[in-house]
Amino acid sequence: MPSFRAACRARWHRLVDPASLGAKLVLILTAVGLAGAIGITLLLASIITPSFNRLEAKAIAGHVERTDAALAEFAGKAESAVRDYGDWNDSYAYMEHPSAKFERDSFSQLAMTNLGVQGMAYVAPDGRVVIARWPDRTGRTDLRDALVGHIRATDLARVLKGRSSGRYYARLGRAVAAIGVAQVRRSDGTGSPRGWVLMARAITSAQLSALLQLDARIAPPTVSERETVTSSATTATIAVPIAGADRRPVATARFGVARDISLLGHRMLLLAVAGSTLLLLLVLLMLRRIIGRLVLRPLARVEEHMQRVRASGSLALLGEDRRRDEIGSLGRSLNAMLRQLHDLREQIEVQSFQLGRSESAVAVMHNVRNALNPISTILSQGIAQAPPIDRSMLDRAIGELARDDLPAARRQKLAAFVAAAIEAEGQGREAMRRELGIGCEAMAHVLEIIGQQQKNAHERPVLEPCDVSAIVARNATIARYSDMASIAFSFPSDPHWVMANRVILSQVIGNLLGNAAEAIAAAGRSSGLITVSVHPAGDRVEVNIRDDGEGFDGDIGATLFQRGFSTRAHKSGGLGLHWCANSMTAMDGALRLESEGRGKGAVAILTLGAVEAAAMAKAA
Repeated sequence: MPSFRAACRARWHRLVDPASLGAKLVLILTAVGLAGAIGITLLLASIITPSFNRLEAKAIAGHVERTDAALAEFAGKAESAVRDYGDWNDSYAYMEHPSAKFERDSFSQLAMTNLGVQGMAYVAPDGRVVIARWPDRTGRTDLRDALVGHIRATDLARVLKGRSSGRYYARLGRAVAAIGVAQVRRSDGTGSPRGWVLMARAITSAQLSALLQLDARIAPPTVSERETVTSSATTATIAVPIAGADRRPVATARFGVARDISLLGHRMLLLAVAGSTLLLLLVLLMLRRIIGRLVLRPLARVEEHMQRVRASGSLALLGEDRRRDEIGSLGRSLNAMLRQLHDLREQIEVQSFQLGRSESAVAVMHNVRNALNPISTILSQGIAQAPPIDRSMLDRAIGELARDDLPAARRQKLAAFVAAAIEAEGQGREAMRRELGIGCEAMAHVLEIIGQQQKNAHERPVLEPCDVSAIVARNATIARYSDMASIAFSFPSDPHWVMANRVILSQVIGNLLGNAAEAIAAAGRSSGLITVSVHPAGDRVEVNIRDDGEGFDGDIGATLFQRGFSTRAHKSGGLGLHWCANSMTAMDGALRLESEGRGKGAVAILTLGAVEAAAMAKAA
């Protein structure tokens, strides 16, 4: 799981931060295009959509007004009919005591049909329903009963509010009817009202549809006293409340209208967004092609030329470009730089030859000095070493032994003393001989260095199988005979064969051992430890020379091999490591230094080619 997350993070990083300039430009142009498309979409949506929404709202408001007007017109006919019916020319007496003839003549079905109403009623001033008619061919009386019940539950005087007539809608059982009500009074307006006359005109869904020229229906009332609009993707359903006597809805006129304006707005928005996005895409594609032709291709040509220069080392000039912009200036500057590099290379080659001769001589003297250090130490110790026995005491003991009158016990002690002195003198001579032997080996090493330098002055160093363990053991005297600190030394005893020049490798290892001894002394300790380990690594062999000296900061590891650089203020050279690195390179090897920090020691890592078994057998 962690590896999968790491892979996902790496892919995301490559996606958002590509290495190629072309990919970065494509990413930037894509981001600009997306931002532009989103911005254009939001801009058009903020302009087009609200405008068409307002138009749609106006259209819906028009439908609502037309519905209200149609309902008002339908109820107005009932009010007009009942207003004419409430005016009387004669006395009101026949109204107070209506006869069968009055009911038959005034509330006949023919009269109701002529007036365009379905129900009529006369109400006395005290609210009593005197006459109520709702003719029904089936003989049902539920609508008449519903009309009577409605009249009894309604305060007609409150409905009229001082007017002579009024209108409203009421639900009468299963039907919804427009009710027209008028006061009964004389035509000339004299006298007091003598009751009310009501006329009911039922309205059906078919009649409402005919009035609105829409597919409408009469539905149960809603909670809201205002019109409501329910919109779907293509249709807006409008519900207009039909107000009763108390202004509360008694029914709802419900119909649906197509959202043509909104759909038109959406289509215009999609068309505008698609057109602007397509235009923006074409602009981005043209910019991409122009940038590729004017910028990316010339830069790719410059990069390809620089790759050829790096691979071949030939400072060939870039083809001339007559462009006068920044790319052309870049090509001309590059050619000028290549010409300067060519001239500098020639100067460096001459100076390198001269410096190499001088540096080689200095390096040889540096290596000779390292090889002479054991001889100097041996001679210093030999000069400073006191004789194993005092010569005057030995002469006096010999003189006493020459006397004839010397007691036997005394003679025996003196003889033992002389024998011990002679043995100590012999041991001292033997130790001196061994020290001188080591000094002779060191001197031979010095002569070998000088001879090898004379040979190297004429040819490249010859590589041969070398036992690096033996070379380390040979140079161990540089560390053991250091006059700066007492150093314990550890190295492998088994042979490890590498391909190198034996003399040069010995000088490199001697230099590194000398530097390790100096690092231990620089740490301010009187003793230290140097450990050498050898590790095969495929076709290479690594030699690690580790010390517990002063160490160094990790950030200066690469600068230690620069000519003249040194970590110690009292030294002015730094040629040893510089020469060692060059010598390892000449032997197809490598040298690097590592340290965990100040006071934590350091390790020198030499890498050389391994020797095959056949070559080792031949060398043995």
